[in-house]
Amino acid sequence: MSNYELIEQISCANILGEGVQWNHKEQAVWWTDIKSNVIFRYHLASKDLQRWDMPEPVGCFAFCENDERILLALASGFGWFDKTTGEIEWIAKPEAHLIGNRLNDGRVDRQGRFWAGSIVEQRNAPDQSAGLFCLDAHAQSSQHLSGLAISNSLCWSLDSTKLYHADSPTHQIRVYDFDAHTGTLNEGKVFAQTHSTVEPDGSTIDAEGCLWNAEWGGSRLVRYNSKGEEIFELKTIVSQPTCMAFGGEDLNLLFVTSARIGLSDEALAAQSSAGNLFIYRTDFKGVNECWYKASASR
Repeated sequence: MSNYELIEQISCANILGEGVQWNHKEQAVWWTDIKSNVIFRYHLASKDLQRWDMPEPVGCFAFCENDERILLALASGFGWFDKTTGEIEWIAKPEAHLIGNRLNDGRVDRQGRFWAGSIVEQRNAPDQSAGLFCLDAHAQSSQHLSGLAISNSLCWSLDSTKLYHADSPTHQIRVYDFDAHTGTLNEGKVFAQTHSTVEPDGSTIDAEGCLWNAEWGGSRLVRYNSKGEEIFELKTIVSQPTCMAFGGEDLNLLFVTSARIGLSDEALAAQSSAGNLFIYRTDFKGVNECWYKASASR
């Protein structure tokens, strides 16, 4: 029987904490509070917490192998962020024509491409929908899924043959056959179905190839095997865990973001830790996050 222990929590009271990633070179964990337009960095050894204010919400981000800047999926598009100067260099705005959409969950695939999906926050047309986008090594954006409401749970199998993704309001995580060379995917099928009262949020893959998913409204993280069978749960002390990442020197620490948004006064009184970052020590291990590989000719 595997065990876990909550060993620390960072009192950041995020409105919508998301996109948590472990930076193995810095031995630090990074995440975003989407609704506060802020990126956070917490160095594990020194316990130093830093923050950077952004001009607009950041749904997710990526570290880069050959650039000191951070690649952001901001509300209105992709851009490079220089944490020294605070400057942002815009790259692409794939949904600039869709007022009410913003970029949301995403990560880098094992070949070094940066993917981010969008969310319809304000519907201005009956057929308005979100999509899933990929930024290749040449900073060219392409769309791979459409007709979505809230793009989430993006991650890949260890051998890069499967892409996992959720359109959260469907209460399903889907799996797609993935062509690692071309970065394309097939029609996909249902991998796991959540309870009707919860929505699948952020996901990650551990060192054994199992998928972990944060259940929005479910007060837990769920671990699935490759067949989509629930094999373990980690119960959280907040109802809205949003995303998780393995990290630490042994990659056995689990960093979990959470949210306060939408909670009633009564719910907030019952879970005063909502919006904090939680650090669990577990019997599981993860793998290092992949980093974006930009073309040398960029």
